[in-house]
Amino acid sequence: MLEKSITLKHILVGDKRSIGLQFRADRVLVALVERLPEVGWSDEFGMYFIPNSRDNIALIFKTFKGIAWVNGNYFFGSRPLPTKNNSEKFKQTEHPTPVSRPSICPQNYLDKLELKQYSKNTARIYIACFEKFMRFFEGISLAQIDENDIRDYLLHLSRSNRSTSYINQAVNSIKFYYEVVLGMPNRFYSIERPRKRKKLPEILSVADVHSLLAQVGNLKHRCILGLLYSSGLRRAELLALMPADLDFNRKMVRIHKGKGNKDRYSILSETLIPELMEYLHRYNPDHYLFEGPNGGPYSASSVLKVVSRAGVRAGIRKHVTPHMLRHSFATHLLDKGVDLRKIQVLLGHNSSKTTEIYTHVAEHSFKGIDDLLS
Repeated sequence: MLEKSITLKHILVGDKRSIGLQFRADRVLVALVERLPEVGWSDEFGMYFIPNSRDNIALIFKTFKGIAWVNGNYFFGSRPLPTKNNSEKFKQTEHPTPVSRPSICPQNYLDKLELKQYSKNTARIYIACFEKFMRFFEGISLAQIDENDIRDYLLHLSRSNRSTSYINQAVNSIKFYYEVVLGMPNRFYSIERPRKRKKLPEILSVADVHSLLAQVGNLKHRCILGLLYSSGLRRAELLALMPADLDFNRKMVRIHKGKGNKDRYSILSETLIPELMEYLHRYNPDHYLFEGPNGGPYSASSVLKVVSRAGVRAGIRKHVTPHMLRHSFATHLLDKGVDLRKIQVLLGHNSSKTTEIYTHVAEHSFKGIDDLLS
């Protein structure tokens, strides 16, 4: 049985019917494909292509006979892919890229993100990082890029003073293409990742949180701040909440498709329930719990402004962010003696190691240590 294979696809390049050639990166196959007549590379579809004709179909089978299995299941009897297919909406609306340049992300990359239901934010980051990677190798097909080329690119990012976080996101976006989209497992297993800085979370004291809430007169804004802190929500999780997600009887809030596309429950503060009930009665949200003035979810930037402005009014010297309230939620629970495993479940962490970072900032970790100046 032949180990190599090439899949034929109907694609439209411009308005010309073409035969798309999709295969795992392989130097032999690349060399043979590039000998085909009028061969080109489509950034839109992420594959080589040649004009669609009977002679070219016969030539493909002849060229790869005994070298690779030609899979025509997606080609014979199917219709051409339009230039703007079903993923165009996904590309432009769900996961916008910077408007200064046209999108060059391969269509199969966008399709796979959509099929695997990556969050909007993660997909947006992957697309932006991968397009920068493609532009760095402009004029070179993705199939010809090897591990040494990728190391050179990562070295370029490091020398450009890119953050550790950004370089890791770049690695993830590249691995996603070769390993997930093209199905090449552990293709870049040996690629080195930069060492992550072990940064402690920024937290507020309990007094600071109460001061913060006391500075907010707007009912909607108080509910936003209250849920971020007392339920330990991420900003995106808060914005995705619907009224039905608040279970007042069980004092729980349901989080849909949190980080990692996971559902979970967190606690709902009994103190906050009366204000949430009043908010629902007064605002009567249509779909989302917190909506913008023109409908749809409240914007992420608006939440950031609500939190940061409250911090300024409260006289807190730190720049207060929504995620700081989540960190404070976890740390204050730990100070109250709540088991670390329970906090992990409430936060939606996969690993207990992620939650253990709060032991480094919790007050109870330092209790019992004598004051050396006393």
